Amino acid sequence: MRPVLGLAAVLIAATIMGARAVCAPADVAVGPQYDSTHVYMAPDQVEAFGASFVAAFGGRATKPSVTTVTPTPSSTVLEALFTPVGLVSVFGFTTPIPYPFGQERTGYLVGDLDGAVAAARKAGAEVVVAPFPDPIGRDAVIRWPGGVAMQLYWHTTPPSYAALTSVPENRVYVSGDAVQDFVRDFAAFSGARVVSDDPKAPGDEIGCPGGTYRRIRLTSTFGRMTVLVTDGHLVWPYGRELTGYEVANLADTLAKAKAAGVEVLVGPYAAAGRDAAMLRFPGGYIAEVHAERRP
Repeated sequence: MRPVLGLAAVLIAATIMGARAVCAPADVAVGPQYDSTHVYMAPDQVEAFGASFVAAFGGRATKPSVTTVTPTPSSTVLEALFTPVGLVSVFGFTTPIPYPFGQERTGYLVGDLDGAVAAARKAGAEVVVAPFPDPIGRDAVIRWPGGVAMQLYWHTTPPSYAALTSVPENRVYVSGDAVQDFVRDFAAFSGARVVSDDPKAPGDEIGCPGGTYRRIRLTSTFGRMTVLVTDGHLVWPYGRELTGYEVANLADTLAKAKAAGVEVLVGPYAAAGRDAAMLRFPGGYIAEVHAERRP
Protein backbone atom coordinates (compact mmCIF):
# COMPACT_ATOMS: atom_id res chain seq x y z
CA MET A 1 0.00 0.00 0.00
CA ARG A 2 1.34 3.42 -0.90
CA PRO A 3 1.72 5.93 1.92
CA VAL A 4 -1.26 8.29 2.07
CA LEU A 5 -0.09 11.51 3.65
CA GLY A 6 -2.97 13.91 3.19
CA LEU A 7 -1.83 17.40 2.23
CA ALA A 8 1.91 16.90 2.63
CA ALA A 9 4.52 14.30 3.46
CA VAL A 10 4.63 15.54 7.03
CA LEU A 11 1.73 17.57 8.41
CA ILE A 12 2.55 18.67 11.91
CA ALA A 13 -0.06 18.67 14.63
CA ALA A 14 -0.24 22.46 14.74
CA THR A 15 -1.25 22.55 11.10
CA ILE A 16 -3.94 19.93 11.58
CA MET A 17 -5.38 21.51 14.67
CA GLY A 18 -5.14 25.14 13.73
CA ALA A 19 -7.83 27.14 12.05
CA ARG A 20 -11.34 26.75 13.43
CA ALA A 21 -11.81 28.40 16.82
CA VAL A 22 -14.64 26.89 18.83
CA CYS A 23 -15.54 27.18 22.49
CA ALA A 24 -17.08 23.81 23.30
CA PRO A 25 -19.02 23.60 26.57
CA ALA A 26 -16.83 22.46 29.45
CA ASP A 27 -19.04 19.42 30.03
CA VAL A 28 -19.28 18.34 26.39
CA ALA A 29 -17.63 15.01 27.33
CA VAL A 30 -18.21 13.10 30.54
CA GLY A 31 -15.69 10.23 30.44
CA PRO A 32 -14.60 7.24 28.34
CA GLN A 33 -16.48 4.72 30.50
CA TYR A 34 -19.73 6.29 29.21
CA ASP A 35 -18.83 6.10 25.53
CA SER A 36 -20.15 3.01 23.80
CA THR A 37 -19.46 1.21 20.57
CA HIS A 38 -22.75 0.70 18.68
CA VAL A 39 -23.13 -2.84 17.40
CA TYR A 40 -26.01 -3.84 15.11
CA MET A 41 -26.90 -7.49 14.47
CA ALA A 42 -29.78 -9.92 14.05
CA PRO A 43 -31.94 -10.00 17.19
CA ASP A 44 -31.43 -13.75 17.69
CA GLN A 45 -27.66 -13.17 17.93
CA VAL A 46 -27.68 -10.48 20.61
CA GLU A 47 -27.38 -12.71 23.67
CA ALA A 48 -24.79 -15.02 22.09
CA PHE A 49 -22.66 -12.05 21.15
CA GLY A 50 -22.93 -10.54 24.63
CA ALA A 51 -21.97 -13.82 26.29
CA SER A 52 -18.91 -14.25 24.06
CA PHE A 53 -17.75 -10.66 24.53
CA VAL A 54 -18.01 -10.88 28.32
CA ALA A 55 -16.25 -14.26 28.26
CA ALA A 56 -13.33 -12.71 26.40
CA PHE A 57 -13.01 -9.44 28.31
CA GLY A 58 -14.87 -9.82 31.60
CA GLY A 59 -17.68 -7.65 32.92
CA ARG A 60 -21.39 -8.22 32.59
CA ALA A 61 -24.27 -7.99 30.15
CA THR A 62 -27.62 -6.44 30.99
CA LYS A 63 -30.79 -8.42 30.44
CA PRO A 64 -32.01 -7.78 26.88
CA SER A 65 -35.02 -5.49 26.63
CA VAL A 66 -37.27 -4.47 23.75
CA THR A 67 -37.52 -0.73 23.22
CA THR A 68 -37.58 2.14 20.72
CA VAL A 69 -34.32 4.08 20.35
CA THR A 70 -35.15 6.12 17.23
CA PRO A 71 -37.31 9.23 16.75
CA THR A 72 -39.63 7.38 14.37
CA PRO A 73 -41.43 4.09 15.06
CA SER A 74 -39.14 1.06 15.37
CA SER A 75 -38.39 -1.77 17.75
CA THR A 76 -35.08 -3.25 18.83
CA VAL A 77 -33.71 -5.77 21.27
CA LEU A 78 -31.24 -3.76 23.33
CA GLU A 79 -28.42 -5.08 25.48
CA ALA A 80 -25.57 -3.18 27.15
CA LEU A 81 -22.20 -4.77 27.88
CA PHE A 82 -20.27 -3.26 30.78
CA THR A 83 -16.69 -4.48 30.53
CA PRO A 84 -13.34 -3.28 31.91
CA VAL A 85 -12.17 -2.53 28.35
CA GLY A 86 -15.16 -0.52 27.18
CA LEU A 87 -18.93 -0.13 26.96
CA VAL A 88 -20.88 -1.73 24.12
CA SER A 89 -24.50 -1.05 23.09
CA VAL A 90 -25.99 -3.94 21.11
CA PHE A 91 -29.02 -3.41 18.87
CA GLY A 92 -31.01 -6.25 17.32
CA PHE A 93 -33.79 -4.55 15.37
CA THR A 94 -36.99 -6.53 14.92
CA THR A 95 -38.28 -3.89 12.48
CA PRO A 96 -36.54 -2.23 9.55
CA ILE A 97 -33.90 0.19 10.86
CA PRO A 98 -34.88 3.83 10.22
CA TYR A 99 -32.27 5.79 8.25
CA PRO A 100 -29.58 6.84 9.14
CA PHE A 101 -29.35 4.64 12.24
CA GLY A 102 -26.77 1.90 11.93
CA GLN A 103 -24.29 4.30 10.36
CA GLU A 104 -23.18 5.84 13.66
CA ARG A 105 -20.18 4.07 15.15
CA THR A 106 -20.31 5.28 18.75
CA GLY A 107 -22.50 6.86 21.38
CA TYR A 108 -20.86 9.64 23.40
CA LEU A 109 -22.39 10.79 26.68
CA VAL A 110 -22.43 14.58 27.02
CA GLY A 111 -23.36 16.78 29.94
CA ASP A 112 -25.49 19.17 27.89
CA LEU A 113 -27.00 17.78 24.69
CA ASP A 114 -28.15 21.07 23.19
CA GLY A 115 -24.81 22.70 23.99
CA ALA A 116 -22.88 19.75 22.55
CA VAL A 117 -24.92 19.76 19.34
CA ALA A 118 -24.41 23.49 18.93
CA ALA A 119 -20.66 23.10 19.55
CA ALA A 120 -20.41 20.20 17.08
CA ARG A 121 -22.23 22.18 14.40
CA LYS A 122 -19.99 25.20 14.99
CA ALA A 123 -16.89 22.97 14.80
CA GLY A 124 -17.88 21.69 11.36
CA ALA A 125 -20.13 18.68 11.96
CA GLU A 126 -23.52 18.29 10.32
CA VAL A 127 -26.46 17.28 12.49
CA VAL A 128 -28.01 14.37 10.60
CA VAL A 129 -30.56 13.48 13.30
CA ALA A 130 -31.82 16.43 15.32
CA PRO A 131 -32.21 15.96 19.08
CA PHE A 132 -35.02 13.60 20.06
CA PRO A 133 -36.25 11.99 23.28
CA ASP A 134 -35.60 8.35 24.18
CA PRO A 135 -36.94 6.38 27.18
CA ILE A 136 -34.18 7.62 29.50
CA GLY A 137 -32.94 10.88 27.99
CA ARG A 138 -32.23 12.57 24.67
CA ASP A 139 -30.06 11.85 21.63
CA ALA A 140 -28.76 13.29 18.37
CA VAL A 141 -26.56 11.99 15.54
CA ILE A 142 -23.77 14.08 14.02
CA ARG A 143 -21.41 13.49 11.11
CA TRP A 144 -17.90 14.84 10.57
CA PRO A 145 -15.85 15.41 7.41
CA GLY A 146 -14.89 12.04 6.00
CA GLY A 147 -18.31 10.62 6.80
CA VAL A 148 -17.56 9.74 10.44
CA ALA A 149 -20.93 9.56 12.24
CA MET A 150 -21.50 9.33 15.99
CA GLN A 151 -24.40 9.62 18.39
CA LEU A 152 -24.49 12.07 21.27
CA TYR A 153 -26.68 11.16 24.21
CA TRP A 154 -27.78 12.58 27.54
CA HIS A 155 -29.49 10.83 30.44
CA THR A 156 -32.22 12.43 32.54
CA THR A 157 -30.65 10.78 35.60
CA PRO A 158 -26.85 11.04 35.30
CA PRO A 159 -25.31 7.55 35.18
CA SER A 160 -22.41 6.42 37.36
CA TYR A 161 -20.16 3.75 35.82
CA ALA A 162 -16.88 2.37 37.10
CA ALA A 163 -13.66 3.58 35.50
CA LEU A 164 -12.22 1.34 32.79
CA THR A 165 -9.17 -0.85 33.24
CA SER A 166 -8.07 0.22 29.75
CA VAL A 167 -9.59 2.85 27.48
CA PRO A 168 -10.51 1.48 24.04
CA GLU A 169 -9.52 3.10 20.75
CA ASN A 170 -12.18 4.38 18.39
CA ARG A 171 -10.64 3.26 15.06
CA VAL A 172 -11.57 5.71 12.31
CA TYR A 173 -10.59 5.10 8.68
CA VAL A 174 -10.47 8.26 6.58
CA SER A 175 -8.99 9.33 3.27
CA GLY A 176 -6.07 11.67 2.82
CA ASP A 177 -8.52 14.16 1.33
CA ALA A 178 -10.59 14.35 4.53
CA VAL A 179 -8.10 13.80 7.34
CA GLN A 180 -7.11 17.42 7.94
CA ASP A 181 -10.70 18.63 8.18
CA PHE A 182 -11.80 15.67 10.30
CA VAL A 183 -9.01 15.92 12.88
CA ARG A 184 -9.22 19.72 13.08
CA ASP A 185 -12.98 19.79 13.50
CA PHE A 186 -13.29 16.87 15.92
CA ALA A 187 -10.46 18.29 18.04
CA ALA A 188 -12.13 21.70 18.13
CA PHE A 189 -15.30 20.06 19.40
CA SER A 190 -13.83 17.56 21.85
CA GLY A 191 -10.67 19.29 23.01
CA ALA A 192 -8.67 16.33 21.72
CA ARG A 193 -4.90 16.60 21.41
CA VAL A 194 -2.64 14.76 18.99
CA VAL A 195 -0.62 12.11 20.83
CA SER A 196 1.27 10.99 17.73
CA ASP A 197 1.22 11.47 13.96
CA ASP A 198 3.25 8.81 12.17
CA PRO A 199 3.40 9.23 8.37
CA LYS A 200 5.07 5.84 7.99
CA ALA A 201 3.30 3.54 10.44
CA PRO A 202 3.84 -0.16 9.65
CA GLY A 203 1.41 -1.53 7.08
CA ASP A 204 1.17 -4.75 9.09
CA GLU A 205 -1.37 -2.88 11.23
CA ILE A 206 -3.80 -2.70 8.30
CA GLY A 207 -3.02 -5.95 6.53
CA CYS A 208 -0.27 -4.64 4.25
CA PRO A 209 3.03 -6.21 5.37
CA GLY A 210 6.02 -4.26 4.14
CA GLY A 211 3.98 -1.16 3.36
CA THR A 212 3.34 2.00 5.33
CA TYR A 213 0.41 4.28 6.02
CA ARG A 214 -0.33 7.35 8.11
CA ARG A 215 -1.63 6.88 11.65
CA ILE A 216 -2.76 9.67 13.96
CA ARG A 217 -3.59 9.02 17.61
CA LEU A 218 -5.77 11.44 19.58
CA THR A 219 -6.90 11.59 23.18
CA SER A 220 -9.67 13.59 24.85
CA THR A 221 -12.15 13.30 27.69
CA PHE A 222 -14.16 11.10 25.31
CA GLY A 223 -11.25 8.65 25.27
CA ARG A 224 -8.82 7.48 22.61
CA MET A 225 -9.13 7.68 18.86
CA THR A 226 -6.86 6.23 16.19
CA VAL A 227 -7.23 7.80 12.75
CA LEU A 228 -6.05 5.45 9.99
CA VAL A 229 -5.36 7.36 6.78
CA THR A 230 -5.35 5.03 3.77
CA ASP A 231 -5.86 4.96 0.02
CA GLY A 232 -8.74 2.53 0.48
CA HIS A 233 -6.78 -0.45 -0.88
CA LEU A 234 -7.63 -2.54 2.17
CA VAL A 235 -7.87 -6.29 2.56
CA TRP A 236 -10.78 -7.69 4.53
CA PRO A 237 -11.53 -7.28 7.44
CA TYR A 238 -9.59 -4.03 7.90
CA GLY A 239 -11.87 -1.03 7.95
CA ARG A 240 -14.77 -3.14 9.23
CA GLU A 241 -13.69 -2.90 12.87
CA LEU A 242 -14.96 0.04 14.93
CA THR A 243 -12.93 -0.34 18.10
CA GLY A 244 -9.54 -1.56 19.31
CA TYR A 245 -9.45 -3.08 22.80
CA GLU A 246 -6.33 -3.10 24.95
CA VAL A 247 -5.76 -6.14 27.16
CA ALA A 248 -2.99 -7.12 29.56
CA ASN A 249 -2.24 -10.49 27.95
CA LEU A 250 -3.24 -11.10 24.35
CA ALA A 251 -2.69 -14.86 24.42
CA ASP A 252 -4.97 -15.26 27.44
CA THR A 253 -7.69 -13.11 25.85
CA LEU A 254 -7.53 -15.03 22.59
CA ALA A 255 -7.80 -18.34 24.44
CA LYS A 256 -10.89 -17.13 26.31
CA ALA A 257 -12.39 -15.72 23.14
CA LYS A 258 -11.89 -18.90 21.10
CA ALA A 259 -13.39 -21.00 23.88
CA ALA A 260 -16.48 -18.75 23.68
CA GLY A 261 -16.91 -19.26 19.93
CA VAL A 262 -15.01 -16.20 18.71
CA GLU A 263 -13.08 -16.53 15.42
CA VAL A 264 -9.54 -15.17 15.10
CA LEU A 265 -9.48 -13.59 11.64
CA VAL A 266 -5.94 -12.17 11.66
CA GLY A 267 -2.89 -12.76 13.83
CA PRO A 268 -1.68 -12.57 16.37
CA TYR A 269 1.03 -10.38 14.89
CA ALA A 270 3.57 -7.85 16.19
CA ALA A 271 3.80 -4.25 14.98
CA ALA A 272 4.93 -0.92 16.45
CA GLY A 273 5.35 -2.17 20.01
CA ARG A 274 2.10 -4.11 20.11
CA ASP A 275 0.89 -7.64 19.74
CA ALA A 276 -2.50 -7.56 18.02
CA ALA A 277 -5.21 -9.66 16.40
CA MET A 278 -8.53 -9.20 14.63
CA LEU A 279 -11.54 -11.08 15.99
CA ARG A 280 -15.06 -11.82 14.76
CA PHE A 281 -17.68 -12.47 17.44
CA PRO A 282 -20.97 -14.34 17.11
CA GLY A 283 -23.36 -12.03 15.29
CA GLY A 284 -20.56 -10.72 13.06
CA TYR A 285 -19.01 -7.97 15.19
CA ILE A 286 -15.34 -7.46 14.25
CA ALA A 287 -12.85 -5.94 16.69
CA GLU A 288 -9.14 -5.32 16.97
CA VAL A 289 -7.51 -6.50 20.21
CA HIS A 290 -3.99 -5.61 21.29
CA ALA A 291 -1.52 -5.71 24.15
CA GLU A 292 1.33 -3.28 24.58
CA ARG A 293 4.78 -4.82 24.63
CA ARG A 294 6.45 -4.00 27.93
CA PRO A 295 10.22 -3.27 28.17
